[in-house]
Amino acid sequence: MAKNSDMMGVQKAAILLIALGPEKSATIFKHLKEEEIEELTLEIANTRSVSPALKEDVLNEFYQVCLAQQYIAEGGIGYAKELLEKALGADAAQNVISKLTASLQVRPFEFIRKTEASQLLNFIQDEHPQTIALILSYLSSGQASAIISQLPLEKQADVAKRIAQMDRTSPDVIKEVENVLERKLASLVNQDYTIVGGVDSIVEILNSVDRGTEKHIMENLEIEEPELADEIKRKMFVFEDILALDDKTIQRILRDVDNNDLGLALKGTTEEVQSIIFNNLSKRLAAMIREDMDFMGPVRMKDVEEAQQKIVNIIRKLEDSGEIIIARGGGDEIVV
Repeated sequence: MAKNSDMMGVQKAAILLIALGPEKSATIFKHLKEEEIEELTLEIANTRSVSPALKEDVLNEFYQVCLAQQYIAEGGIGYAKELLEKALGADAAQNVISKLTASLQVRPFEFIRKTEASQLLNFIQDEHPQTIALILSYLSSGQASAIISQLPLEKQADVAKRIAQMDRTSPDVIKEVENVLERKLASLVNQDYTIVGGVDSIVEILNSVDRGTEKHIMENLEIEEPELADEIKRKMFVFEDILALDDKTIQRILRDVDNNDLGLALKGTTEEVQSIIFNNLSKRLAAMIREDMDFMGPVRMKDVEEAQQKIVNIIRKLEDSGEIIIARGGGDEIVV
């Protein structure tokens, strides 16, 4: 068997799994792709014997990489390197960091992802809306929603629009903005063009803000960018989100839903969604819709999606009129 330093990653991974034992290895396999499992299984099968020294080396390397990843999550690459140098020495620390950065895409603005939203707001609120949009696109939806809720009203919709319309951002631009915010991370930005923002990003943020902020932003977008507003609306609440609603709310929604649309919508959804819907119908009506679903046979996915969207539109209409309340982030809903 080759020395640890001469071995390929798949060989080290195979030795690690052998050392960890079948139960832990099986748990790890659940998180791997099919081709990765096949490659590792073949490598394990071809591994005849592993010396105790080599097994110890691989386990130590794995531990060091895990430690480095934990440090990166806590405080970024610079923080990880500093702690690893104290623990392992400069050369070993650099070796571990190099292995990680070669395979790990460190997200830009990582150093501010641990910053309190209120502190960050003070730092960026006077920046250009495009700069704010870029920064928020890299933050968690919770952090971004807390910030966008506190922006001046005239900036909220502008920033939301820019996030939704953002596609690819040049590494040079990212570096420039990072350098303004902090002197860290500029040299670690992935040099490939980074996909950031987009409609899904702003939907995630708007789903986390309070209803008042969301309504203000959407009203402005409906005037300035009606097509974009429609696209965002379609994704704000998807049919499967019914699972998050309470029984009373579901029963109110079902009163306005056409039975034919309901049967068609349920044809293309999970058993869990079907179950919660049927549990909120009378036994007779549930049986009738089940019978209709069996009778209609195979249906086009396009027709299913249209039926589901009709029901989502009803949900949005009931929410706008105040008849139902959908729980959101950004503070407690007020019920009077």
